[in-house]
Parts: sequence; structure tokens; C-alpha cells
Amino acid sequence: MSIGQLTRLILPFSASTYMKKTISIIVVLFAVVAIVWYTNSAEAEARMEYRFVEVDRGNLESVVASTGNLSAVTQVQVGTQVSGIVNDIYVDFNDVVRRGQIIARIDTTLLVSSVQDARATMSRNKAQLDFSRTEYERVKNLYEKSFATEVEYNQAKYNLDLAEATIVSSQINLERAQRNLDYATIVSPINGVVVERNVDEGQTVAASLNAPQLFLIANDLSDMEILVSVDESDIGLIKDGQTVRFTVQAYDEDVFYGEVKQVRLQSAIQENVVTYTAVVGVDNTDGRLLPGMTATVEFLIETVDDVMKVPNAALRFRPNEQMMTALRDRMMAQREASGDSTARQGGGQPSASPAASGGWASSGGGWASAGGSRGGSSDSAMLWYLDENGDISVIRARTGITDGSQTEISGRGIEQGMQIIAGVTVIEEEGGLQNPFSNNQGGDMRSRFSRGGGF
Repeated sequence: MSIGQLTRLILPFSASTYMKKTISIIVVLFAVVAIVWYTNSAEAEARMEYRFVEVDRGNLESVVASTGNLSAVTQVQVGTQVSGIVNDIYVDFNDVVRRGQIIARIDTTLLVSSVQDARATMSRNKAQLDFSRTEYERVKNLYEKSFATEVEYNQAKYNLDLAEATIVSSQINLERAQRNLDYATIVSPINGVVVERNVDEGQTVAASLNAPQLFLIANDLSDMEILVSVDESDIGLIKDGQTVRFTVQAYDEDVFYGEVKQVRLQSAIQENVVTYTAVVGVDNTDGRLLPGMTATVEFLIETVDDVMKVPNAALRFRPNEQMMTALRDRMMAQREASGDSTARQGGGQPSASPAASGGWASSGGGWASAGGSRGGSSDSAMLWYLDENGDISVIRARTGITDGSQTEISGRGIEQGMQIIAGVTVIEEEGGLQNPFSNNQGGDMRSRFSRGGGF
């Protein structure tokens, strides 16, 4: 093999090996630069921006909210027990009626004929009864004188009994026909107001299995009620005599009041949600409220006056790691300055005591109450704020009633106007080496929200 041929075989191999080594070196350099940049980012100084809410003083109410519809206390559906054509209607919507007042009439042509037929049948049966009674007396006298057989006597007695029974049946038929004729005149069963009128003159109504509704009459509308559906989780808070506040869309700026009259035992289940009906009595003397209006109801469970209260966002807030570290370091510095020999435990690592932290202790990277549950008991909470020096501080508060947006609080050191932390944003400003993969020449800026920051 000549030298030229050998050179042509070696050169491609050398060039390929050189290219691979060059690519590997470049990849390693980029990896080193990225590691240095991320290390520098982790050590960058972080700045926190807080969102505050203010402790206020005032009145607070605990309520259970729901909706319901206004209705009359008593409503009567007026129907008919006879079929026929409606000849006359004497009332209309919203008319005030009295008990026994005639409000409609049904055509009585066929009904009068039925009465006349029943009377004629009654007269015929009376004649039959008179004949049977006379025949019985005649046969009885002959039988007593032995001029008539016993069979003739029994037949005459049977005919008399049958005639008497027929008279009773005829009397019942006549009374039924007369009653049906009376039913053709529709009267109001109560004193009230006509809420619905479902028929017009000339309309045919058929009374078969169910009596058709002609009118709906509501009793005195000066007293009304609201049927409110209350969730099973809240029904235990509803009691008879409880004050109720409600609004209606027709008068959205006015507030009306009522009183719980009854909590019905019958439950209703809809889409696996169990509700109970609470009946709320309402005074409607001025007549502004109308049947069927939708009422937004609030049951007043408890009311307190002139108490400290704070928005619920402050109670939901949970500190991030930077806040907990800053508070722990400041407490350790205070303990060391006071000469506490127990400031460091377990290999020289600082450990905050529950007493120094207002009842909270370091636990697994987070903070928990001295009682062992995160956030304390159900009637206590930890409020985070900045002291006069701008340092992170925490204070224990006892919670009371809530209206859903604000909660009653009390405790040592809590004052009106106090600014409580409800959220925090951590701003990490990058210095030193810049991201080699970023086009940002002025430094990379990243921001993130703290976990559970109350937003």
C-alpha cells in the first residue's frame, strides 16, 4: 500500500475524533457555567413584599344565609265537583272576596234536568209505596181470617218492604242531584284575595278523578311566610323564635325582618344534598311583599358589639421559610444577648422555644402550635406583622364569631389599626453571574408567591 493511500485512510478518522472531543469540551463548559450561575442565584439576596390588612373595631354578626320564596300563610285551591260550561265569572285577579261570596257559575241545564228526573222517580216510587201498603193491609186482614194463604201474605209484605227501600234510594238520588246543582254555584271558602284565575267564561271544565282548579285564593296577605331551604350542616343553628333578616329584589335597598315559626322535620334530598325547610313568619301590613317573591334570608345566630375584628385572609395566612428563618434568627439573637445558656441545642443549631415564639415551635421545616396541630386550636390563630423596627413578629389571638369575611379576635397586644400580614411575595434579585442562556443584559429578575400566602 502506498503512502498516499495510507494517508487517505487515517485523516478521516483523526478529523472525526477531533470533532467529538471539541463538542464534549463545549458541553462541559456550558454545564460548569450553568452550575455556577444557579449557585449564584441560590445565594442571591431575596426581598419580600407584604400585603397587609387592618385590625378594626366594630359590631359583628354570625349568620346562616339561604334563599326562599314568600307565600301566603293559607292558600285555598277552589275547584268544581261537577262538569259543564262556565257561564259566569264574578271575580278577577287581586279581587278581595268574602267567605260564601259567589265567584262563578257553571251551566245548570243538565243538572236541573237531573233534579227533575229524580223528583219524578220519587213521586212514582211514593205511589208504588202507597199501593204496596194498601195491598199489604188487605192481604193481612184476609190472612187473619184464613181467606188468604201464607204465600200471598209473605208476597204482600215483601212488596211493601221493597217499596219502602225504593223510596229511600229515590230520596238519596234526589239529594245527590240537588247537591250537584248547588255545586254549579262556586263560592269562596275563605276571606282573602284572588291570586289566580284559571278559567274564562264559556270554558268547559271536566270534573273526573281530580277537581280542576278554577281559582287560587290566598288568606289575609298582611301575614306571610317564607319557606327557606337550610342545609343539614346549618339546621342545628336554627331555632324557633330566631330573628331573621331578608331582602327582596323589588326593594333591594330595604331590609325586612321576620321570625322563625317552625323547623319542619321532613327533609328533602336533591343531588345528594340534604336540606330542611324553615318557616319564617313575616309582617306584611303595608302590603309591599307579594306572593312568590324570592327572598335572600339571613338567620341571625349571634351578635357582638364593639369588638376587635380582622379580615379572614389574615387568619388563613401561613408564613414562608424566609419569614420563619428571620423570626427564629432574631429570637436566637435576643436569647444570646440575654445570656441564655440554652440558646443552642443539638450540635449548635438554634431552636426556638414555644414561649418565645408565642406558642409556636419549629417543626419539620414548618411551624406548629405548642398544642401540636398546625395553626393552633379551632378558636385560636397566629397573626403575623412587622414590629416598629420592621422585623417579622407573631402574636397569638383568640378567635370568636365570624360573618364569613371578618372574624372577632382578642388577645394581649392586639390594637385597633394594627397592620396584619395577609400575603407575601418574594422577589429574588439576581446579581453576579448572569444567565448565559438569557438575553437579559441587565440581570435576571424572578418573583414567586409564598406557599399559603393568603391570596
